[in-house]
Amino acid sequence: FWDQPYQNDDNRKLFEAEEEDLFRDIQSVPRGSIVRKLNDLVKRCRLAKTHAYIMSHIKTELPMFGKEAKMKQIIANMPKIFEQIERERGIPAGDFPNVAEFQESLRGFDVSKLPKLNQTMIDSLDKMIGSELPKLMAQVPQDQDLAHEDYMVNVRKREGGALFDKNLTPFGEGATMDILNSPLPMREYEFEFEKLGPGGDGKINGTVARGPLQDSKLPNATLRRIWTLADFDQDGKLSLHEFAICKQLMKMKLDGHELPVELPSMWLSPVTE
Repeated sequence: FWDQPYQNDDNRKLFEAEEEDLFRDIQSVPRGSIVRKLNDLVKRCRLAKTHAYIMSHIKTELPMFGKEAKMKQIIANMPKIFEQIERERGIPAGDFPNVAEFQESLRGFDVSKLPKLNQTMIDSLDKMIGSELPKLMAQVPQDQDLAHEDYMVNVRKREGGALFDKNLTPFGEGATMDILNSPLPMREYEFEFEKLGPGGDGKINGTVARGPLQDSKLPNATLRRIWTLADFDQDGKLSLHEFAICKQLMKMKLDGHELPVELPSMWLSPVTE
């Protein structure tokens, strides 16, 4: 990047905004890779847990004598066995392997040689999936935000830069503080949110939210940053609280202000006007 004072003041803000957007995009590459690897790890853990319950169920069904005949019966009845385990263990249907492929893999396999189910290991796996991996996942965007903030500090210090010494003014980027220091006006967006038809969990998914967000005509890169900030529980959906954050951030951007690196603490609690 050009790290000297800009020679053309007319396009200063445009160059700085483009530089920030490009930095964000480059920075998201390793983050996306880490998140994808963590999601793959969660998926493999859940599949391993499901396979353990299936094999344990089969093992308990085998008699001392006549195992071969019983095994053929179990293989033929595998769809019902899957349904039974899903119901008894509360395992989502998506965590089960393909029935036909699993039946084929069982033919000629000696299940009796497998060790008994170790419930302690299953409990440890549940703990890792339920609490430890989410904590690890939460560190990824935090690390990225810190790096981005360090970078933007250098941009703000650039001599003559458009962000230099304007934090306390009511114009330009400094005006952003007026919005960020104000309570989140959730009631202002409640009617619009209800018209979108939130589901039973009180949220709208990305497909439903795409329309009102793209109506702003903001670039997709900007909308992705807004979504990432607003969806603070990272479930891929928006509650009324998160939808209001989206709308406020869009309003800020449309008014010509810069998006914040992180949300103000008062926005993280559902305070209404």
